[in-house]
Amino acid sequence: MKKPELLLPAGSLSKLKTALLYGADAVYAGAPEMSLRAASKFPLEDIKAGADFAHELGKKIYLTLNLFTNNNDAAKLPEFVKVLKEINPDGVIISDPGVFEYVKKEIPGMPLHVSTQANVCSWLTVKFWQELGASLCVLGREVSFAESVEIRKKCSDIKLEIFVHGAMCVSYSGRCLMSAFMASRSANRGACAHSCRWKYKGKLILEEELRPGEYLEMYEDDKGTYILNSKDLCLMPKLDKVLEAGFDSFKIEGRNKTEYYVAQTARVYRKAIDDYFTAPEKWQPDIYMKELETLQNRGYTLGFFDGVPDERAQDYQDASSRSEWRNGGKVLENKDGFLKIEVKHKLKKGMEIEALPPSQFEPIKIALDKIYDCRNNNLVEEINPGIAGQCVRIQIDNKYKELIVPNTVIRLKV
Repeated sequence: MKKPELLLPAGSLSKLKTALLYGADAVYAGAPEMSLRAASKFPLEDIKAGADFAHELGKKIYLTLNLFTNNNDAAKLPEFVKVLKEINPDGVIISDPGVFEYVKKEIPGMPLHVSTQANVCSWLTVKFWQELGASLCVLGREVSFAESVEIRKKCSDIKLEIFVHGAMCVSYSGRCLMSAFMASRSANRGACAHSCRWKYKGKLILEEELRPGEYLEMYEDDKGTYILNSKDLCLMPKLDKVLEAGFDSFKIEGRNKTEYYVAQTARVYRKAIDDYFTAPEKWQPDIYMKELETLQNRGYTLGFFDGVPDERAQDYQDASSRSEWRNGGKVLENKDGFLKIEVKHKLKKGMEIEALPPSQFEPIKIALDKIYDCRNNNLVEEINPGIAGQCVRIQIDNKYKELIVPNTVIRLKV
């Protein structure tokens, strides 16, 4: 049994570096026009820099080309292939069979990964893509653990990737039409308005055509109703079983999430995987789950791990985060006994923040006795993150010089 690759999302160059700093083996990123993240702000020059950065560390980067094409997209493929050749990623993540064949022809030898959008849910489908030349298939989140184990046994000579953490979609493998219908923003083009998280008011009674007189009633009480709101996927409670099954890659969702999310999921899953391989008989999920609870989340679910999920996978009353912790920012510099921090949440004198060093699992608690505004070096009682690039300087013990390095993330309890 070998360790699976830990694959993290990279929605920007900064997030890419954070993911690798905190233990990711590989990252996946995409250019806005040719992947499923229309909101991505990851220009090609940054992707090139990110690929160089990853390769210098001996780590990998995969580029997403996982849209389903129309004619306009097909016309852009030659230019995108040219860019791919320049960047030389370690693989390309694809959904569309036409795109798959095009890239295979234009870049012979490029590892081709089949995206979750392609709905790979059986060993038969895995073998189909393998015969076309795929080097890896991402299994759909609708596959149960038992089914995935069977797929692993029947498809032992191709890499398999599974999702272990991230947001769940109300629709099958993300193929949702609600956002396009309600907000003219296509989920399948990466512009999802997250209509499934909205609060729906009023009363609705449904009657199925062939079952007259059988009514399904949906209604709002004093707490509201969020009838389509799924909890977030988290397989940490079952990670030991998943590790034993021998999958090649563990994927974490969230290219549009914060740097704190990227750092925290990377460091927690990194330690959980490493600890299991060090002493599998002692492995328990509790300490890792405690850390994952500090992420903003809608509550956690095992998704389809045990089969089709029941009502416990949904939260019908609330779509807000259950966590008391927030992204405080990141360290820009540790110099002369002071931390320079880019602020992402309101900081006040007397507050306690926590730094999460990449090289140790235990957080470092820091009391905010004095806060200096970087703009003028004045002492302030509090500071807000309203201005882009807003930063502060705070005093820190020199014994943390080697631990709290640039890009260390900061969190705080609210």
